[in-house]
Amino acid sequence: MDAEDKQRFATLAGAVAERRDQQAFAILFDYFAPRLKSWLLRQKMTASEAEELVQEVMIVLWHKADLYDATRSSLSTWLFRIARNRRIDLQRRARARILDEDDPALQPTAEIGADELVANGDRDAQVREAVSQLPEEQREMLRAAFFLGQSHSEIAESTGLPLGTVKSRIRLAFGKLKKVLEAENA
Repeated sequence: MDAEDKQRFATLAGAVAERRDQQAFAILFDYFAPRLKSWLLRQKMTASEAEELVQEVMIVLWHKADLYDATRSSLSTWLFRIARNRRIDLQRRARARILDEDDPALQPTAEIGADELVANGDRDAQVREAVSQLPEEQREMLRAAFFLGQSHSEIAESTGLPLGTVKSRIRLAFGKLKKVLEAENA
């Protein structure tokens, strides 16, 4: 491409930017679309991906021709840079979509067997019984922390107790629960 072609293309891009000149755009499309597609095919893109990306680049030219600055680069350089960046974005998105089939998060959860359900039920009954043996103030602290999801600070605020007292009661409750449950399972 010589200096005369560069100037002609810059003028046509200016016409697209200023007046949405369809004829100027058609000339630019006819010249650059096949060259962009050929370059993208050499970059290991499929024909349909290359065509789609060329369409995107040419849409950028139509909508954002006013961003092209002929003093900074030729129109060819500007369009190929857009194509290159879009191709890189496409590749990044494609890599992000690849899933690892062995990822544990994607595996179905194992069904719980009948023996495990019975054991869980027995353990739940033991924990309920152990909690019922706690003093009322410790039971309330556990209920607020684990069933209502309150933080120690929120429990202190709602009960009017000092934070240290809340923490101590929860710690004492755990100690008592541990002793009761260990004695039952021994």
